[in-house]
Amino acid sequence: MPRLGGRKLLHKIKPMLPEELDMGRDKFFDFLRQNNLLVKRKRYKVYTTMSNHWLRKYPNLIKELIVTAPNQLWVSDITYIRTTEGFVYLFLITDAYSRKIVGWSVSDNLKADNAIKALNMAISQLPVNTKEVIHHSDRGVQYCSSKYVNILNKHGFKISMTEDGNPLDNAIAERINGILKTEWLNEMRLRNKKHVRLELNKIIKIYNTQRPHCSLSMMTPQQAHQHNGEIKRLWKNYWHSQTKQCPVEPT
Repeated sequence: MPRLGGRKLLHKIKPMLPEELDMGRDKFFDFLRQNNLLVKRKRYKVYTTMSNHWLRKYPNLIKELIVTAPNQLWVSDITYIRTTEGFVYLFLITDAYSRKIVGWSVSDNLKADNAIKALNMAISQLPVNTKEVIHHSDRGVQYCSSKYVNILNKHGFKISMTEDGNPLDNAIAERINGILKTEWLNEMRLRNKKHVRLELNKIIKIYNTQRPHCSLSMMTPQQAHQHNGEIKRLWKNYWHSQTKQCPVEPT
């Protein structure tokens, strides 16, 4: 986890620190800053959503929704990944309660069949008799296609979509994409689609089973996926009075 945020890093190493090196959050961030170890944010942008189409679009069902258990709400999104041979695309489905990645696929194109591969992977791990999972996405043509919608209807999903293109309407999916890219993929020299798929197979396992989340009270997604009820969110920003910068975005 080469770009793991400071909060998560402290949570992981604190049990291993001897008493004389024990430190709180603020002291730990000061140590990281003094040694130039804070994670620096990088920004890239490639558009993967094609919402200007004639296919049926669906209302946003999650505006006031409070998720209290896994497999109540899945969020879907697509992002790009740079390789030496050009862009490839990652299709993700994430459980909104546990932040666990439940389905994914990689392709060199944006066809709906690739979104369907991620969906089928996610459906394959659903507990028997799970009903009325909400599937939320943007209004991209992949998620509005008849093949994709037919699979959702066949398995009794409720279909929900963003309404005005605001990325905050699908914030969890966007954030998971960002974690995979900023903490792993953007730091790697990836050759092609096959290489990306091999690396993602390892990365997603680490993400699901080892990476703690501030939004999950420092549980991993796999641990949170075994829970029910409200999970305490540790979302307070660390604000340094001298630099006036928040060094780590809580996730």
